[in-house]
Amino acid sequence: MSTKEVNFDGLVGPTHNYSGLAHGNVASMAHGGQVSRPREAALQGLAKMKSLMEAGYAQGVLPPQQRPDLDALRDLGFQGSDSTVLERAAREAPQLLRAACSASSMWTANAATVTPSADVRDGRVHFTPANLQSSFHRFLEPRTTGQVLAAIFKDEAHFAHHPALPATPAFADEGAANHTRFCDLAGDDYGASGIHLFVYGRQALGGAVAPSRYPARQTREASQAIARQHGLEERQVVFAQQHPRAIDAGVFHNDVISVGNGPVLLYHEMAFLDEERTLDELRAKLGTPLIPVRVPEETVSLEDAVATYLFNSQLLANADGSMTLVVPGECRANENVWRAIQDLLLAGPNPIGEVLVKDVKQSMRNGGGPACLRLRVVLSEAERRALSGRVLLDDDLYAELVGWVERHYREELAPEDLADPQLARETLAALDELTGILEIGSVYPFQQGA
Repeated sequence: MSTKEVNFDGLVGPTHNYSGLAHGNVASMAHGGQVSRPREAALQGLAKMKSLMEAGYAQGVLPPQQRPDLDALRDLGFQGSDSTVLERAAREAPQLLRAACSASSMWTANAATVTPSADVRDGRVHFTPANLQSSFHRFLEPRTTGQVLAAIFKDEAHFAHHPALPATPAFADEGAANHTRFCDLAGDDYGASGIHLFVYGRQALGGAVAPSRYPARQTREASQAIARQHGLEERQVVFAQQHPRAIDAGVFHNDVISVGNGPVLLYHEMAFLDEERTLDELRAKLGTPLIPVRVPEETVSLEDAVATYLFNSQLLANADGSMTLVVPGECRANENVWRAIQDLLLAGPNPIGEVLVKDVKQSMRNGGGPACLRLRVVLSEAERRALSGRVLLDDDLYAELVGWVERHYREELAPEDLADPQLARETLAALDELTGILEIGSVYPFQQGA
């Protein structure tokens, strides 16, 4: 029975907008206040999913969240009808309204941390939703994220769900964007047990140097807690600190500076504070030779890495033992980065044999590349059969989702449009129809009478 890595991409929500909410995310801050194109964004994401499905990769879909989050605004004291709440928030606290309308759940790399069944004693896939406490607009996500994951991965014989960590600075958790699993691969079969690299930006209880310009969003304490939740043993885990200089350059998550798959680690020279120790520990614990692919700073600067999201690419395993790197179009447009891809990656002694370029400009302008848009879930054949709903992409589902986007999404969305009560009504209608298409039941607060 084959065990595959399924990439569950987040559908871009109808309120996709550029509010510049993510401090430390250079692209998000640079494009704040600009007019977004929600329909184009959603179709770009779906096109990437379809192309990977057609290339033979297992591809799943996760729904967006309910936005605007009017309950969150009411909790903050805005009372009255929906229209009144939106009008008051727009007038008195526009940043709160923008946070309540954020479509940031599209970046499902932050949705949760996942441990495959091959790595734990109870033989189940384990999930912990990220608390995302570092920013208000993302802190609104974990409740619905947990309900969506529980609705799709419902069978308790195969799946185990844990609560999000306490939403305090000591346990700041940003999900799989700071977590990488390594294992031996038999072609594209992931059935071998693996080890887990958890990367953190700071140590909440002291003892580690921290960045000075931008906040470190993941703590060592959070990573350790998730490893304990999932039943991982010391021999299966490596904890490494992200380089503070990289964070201050705009590398807000580790998946902006490194990406791994199977035995391969593609990383920038400035990814880890202690590069040598991190590699040595990975080599000592991994049951197969580690294949590090190091990109020196003199070849690709931190600024170019952040601008192009070279390392926020998808590294996919193929049946013949090779790997494919899926990069955003910005990589091809940057001469230094494109040269590094050709000379260092494709021509180097590593399994990367192909590079695919995808247009995800709408996501990139808000600070998320191809790797941000997907949550990796390793599933056996039995576990794939145990999934609830209609969430594995095929031609029919793709066509239905494209039609759904074209019916419900606006062409453009300016910041002032977020106060339009009609937008809120359009979004609820779209999400209600979507849960029917995906056959996942009532996962949203408005469907549950909350």
